[in-house]
Amino acid sequence: MSPPQHIAVVDDEAQIRAAVGEYLELHGFRVSLADGGESLRKIMAGTPKVDLVVLDLNMPGQDGLTIARYLREHTDVGIVILTAAGQTMDRIVGLEIGADDYMVKPFDLRELLARIKSVLRRISSSPAAGSAKCRATEIQIGSLTLDIESHTLTDENGQDIPLTSMEYDLLQAFAEAPNRVLNREQLLDTANRRDTESFDRSIDVRIARLRRKIEKDPSKPQLIKTIRGAGYKFVTDADS
Repeated sequence: MSPPQHIAVVDDEAQIRAAVGEYLELHGFRVSLADGGESLRKIMAGTPKVDLVVLDLNMPGQDGLTIARYLREHTDVGIVILTAAGQTMDRIVGLEIGADDYMVKPFDLRELLARIKSVLRRISSSPAAGSAKCRATEIQIGSLTLDIESHTLTDENGQDIPLTSMEYDLLQAFAEAPNRVLNREQLLDTANRRDTESFDRSIDVRIARLRRKIEKDPSKPQLIKTIRGAGYKFVTDADS
């Protein structure tokens, strides 16, 4: 039997930390609790490896956005951010930094669990390296290569370009529907981001991040085109 997946819950409110931690443990996860960035770093440096961080953005001292930026720059851990109602801008910035999903406080623990499981499925769907690499299905994206089996994006020199789980889902959706217009609803469904709020802005944020990673000039995108009033289109004959 494989060991339970490890989740770190970061919130300065002890009651929320305890409630979330207890609920996740009841559903088979290993849980570590942290009241801020310093205690989270100690958890991240220890064992077992943390698979996902549930991160409150509105904390005193080092805020959640700073912590999320650090996590995305230094780890491949899944990130689900927690924001207060009305903090739309923080939510957008969190997604821009590279969080995989978000929840608005107050939240239902069952929905949080569902979102955590969804992110973990996407993270863990990448098969082990090695022989699988040889059988990989590869898709060219300009001068880059998307490997469907290993869930990796590499440049012309074979260097990995890091993608969050949702960025990968979106890029694969585009690559598998070349020269077709995909609207925001289709992309939200593809990326498992169908919310009660229909937060379409999250798709725009992710595509902006993708463009910075795959376009020669993100301000003049040639691979992922915006089709006004319709959505986005992945152009296969773009100059690479």
